[in-house]
Formats: sequence, structure tokens, C-alpha cells
Amino acid sequence: MTDESLAEVGELPLSDPRHPFHRLHMEMALEEAASAVDEDEVPVGAVIVSLERGVIARAHNQREQLHDPTAHAEMIAITQAANALQSWRLERCVLYVTLEPCPMCAGAIVQARLPLVVYGAADPKAGACDTLYQITSDARLNHRAEVVGGVLADRCAAILSDFFAAKRRRSSSK
Repeated sequence: MTDESLAEVGELPLSDPRHPFHRLHMEMALEEAASAVDEDEVPVGAVIVSLERGVIARAHNQREQLHDPTAHAEMIAITQAANALQSWRLERCVLYVTLEPCPMCAGAIVQARLPLVVYGAADPKAGACDTLYQITSDARLNHRAEVVGGVLADRCAAILSDFFAAKRRRSSSK
């Protein structure tokens, strides 16, 4: 994906985490993360934007609710987006997610041909786009995605740390 293909979305380059297009859609992903908190799920939210059609997917973690280890926000959003486009190729789409994708989700990003991934907080324990692994940019794979990290990072990290702090408080008061 080139800056020219998104020239209409602002003056900052798309590689800049302060880009207003990124901030707008990360706000939506944070709304999804807040929905996860309401469902006592780990608060990760994801949004997929089609450059032609706008927002085509919004999801949050649902592993507890669905009893499914693969029910990460990114996985659910990728499925929604593929259904919306009637294609598994998400070539003109951008994934926004509040937490750096894990290896499973990074693999799905590659398989879906997503050209751009924008995340909020880095994940030092499972991050597979920058932190521990670089699956989305691995030249040995058949597709690579550009990655922009750190969009609204403080807010994305805070919703996670607040969630786990509240869980620890609840378990210690039992």
C-alpha cells in the first residue's frame, strides 16, 4: 500500500502513528475493547476498513463467551471483512487492533493479504508483528504487510492494565 493510494486521508504519511485516519479508526477499536470489558473478555478490539467501502468489520475478543481459543478480535474481524467483501483477499483493507497481533493472528493477516496493520499497544509476551516476531514482514512468506505501531498506545495499554488490575482485585478479595 502506498501513501499515494491514501493521499485523500491527510497530510501526514501513513507510517506516522499520529495520522488522523489511524487515530479515528483506533478509537473505534477502543470502543470494541470496551465492549469486551463489559463481557469480561480480555479487552482487545479490532476494526477493518476497506479503502473503497469504509468500515466493514468491528470485533472484540470472545474467547470466554465462545469457548474458542481462536476467537481473537482480529480473527473475528477478518472473517467479518471477508464475508462483507465476499472474498478472502482483503487487499485494499487496513486492520486496526488495540494490541499487537499474536502469531496466530499475524498468520491470518498474511493469509488474508492485508496490506496494512495498525496496532496500539505493543505485546511483549506474544507480539508477532514487531516485538517478539515479525511474521507480517517475513520475506520468506508469500505476502507481507506494512505495520504501524503505537497508535493511541497509552490508551490501548491502559484498558488492558485496568482490566487485569480489576481482575486481580476481585480474586484477592475472595
